[in-house]
Amino acid sequence: MQGFVLTRYGNAIAMELREVPEPTAGAGEVLVRVRAAGLNPIDYKVRQGAMRLVQRLDLPQVAGSELSGEVEAVGAGVTRFAVGDRVFARVDKKKLGAYANYAVVDESLVGRMPESLDFADAAGLPLAGLTALQALRDELGVTAGDRVFISGGAGGVGTLAIQLAARMGAEVATTASSRGAELVRSLGATTVVDYRKEKFKDVLSDYDGAFDLTGGDDLLDSFAVLKRGAKTVSIAGPPTPANARADFDAGPPVAAALWLAGAKVRRRARKEGVGYRFLFMHPSGADLDLLAGLVDKGELRPVTDRVLPFARIADAFAYLEQGHAKGKVVVEM
Repeated sequence: MQGFVLTRYGNAIAMELREVPEPTAGAGEVLVRVRAAGLNPIDYKVRQGAMRLVQRLDLPQVAGSELSGEVEAVGAGVTRFAVGDRVFARVDKKKLGAYANYAVVDESLVGRMPESLDFADAAGLPLAGLTALQALRDELGVTAGDRVFISGGAGGVGTLAIQLAARMGAEVATTASSRGAELVRSLGATTVVDYRKEKFKDVLSDYDGAFDLTGGDDLLDSFAVLKRGAKTVSIAGPPTPANARADFDAGPPVAAALWLAGAKVRRRARKEGVGYRFLFMHPSGADLDLLAGLVDKGELRPVTDRVLPFARIADAFAYLEQGHAKGKVVVEM
């Protein structure tokens, strides 16, 4: 079968299409015939080696984090799915494998595809949807009446986070270009700051929580718009020593390295009297089923920017890495 393989750490040519063996489902696993797969910034960050400290991969390895498709076969002990079921998944972070004609996924990580979506739109939902849901529900504990700031609201995670936060009853502020402003407002953002014209820290204040999707100065500036005692959750900033223990199953050397890497961020957070947490999203079939239910009830809609054929996945990544996508970039098998 065809697979898009991470051959080494490096630039774009470190991933290439090649023939790879077709996998088989083991106990507790499902074999999925992949119909579409979503592209994500984490995929090219893995390729660049940015995650090597906490995510060890046995290269070469078929890349890819999320998929949609049909169950082709089931392993021993699988009870939730049968051949022919339409499914979607955020695959195991250590195994990857979504960028191929077939992929094996543990049953617990698989959800039933929303009935109202085609394969392309469904493929862009798992990673971004789980990230947004777990950040807002589990880390920030968003409730009705909260004021939440989300940076970079027009991207794949942002478009879903805005909708979920608004559904939770929060008032949402976000950043976007003038081109993305109409989109984020249509999703539920009540305040939109054009990041090309002004700094959000100069116009926002007293927010109950922040979800940072852009990192860098945006992460540091997010602390200034929060109430004292509030918290920023980030997927673009440095992991913390707590992540080493809880999320990466890593020992003291990794924790020490993360402590040094994140010192500046933690100092700024303490100065502002706020908290900081890096989110390492956990794949979950149960949470995918929850998201699918919201989609089918019309309470959540994935935003897909561009769909390309699998043969052009390198072009799809080149577009994604420009940083201008509004919603998700997807390839179809």
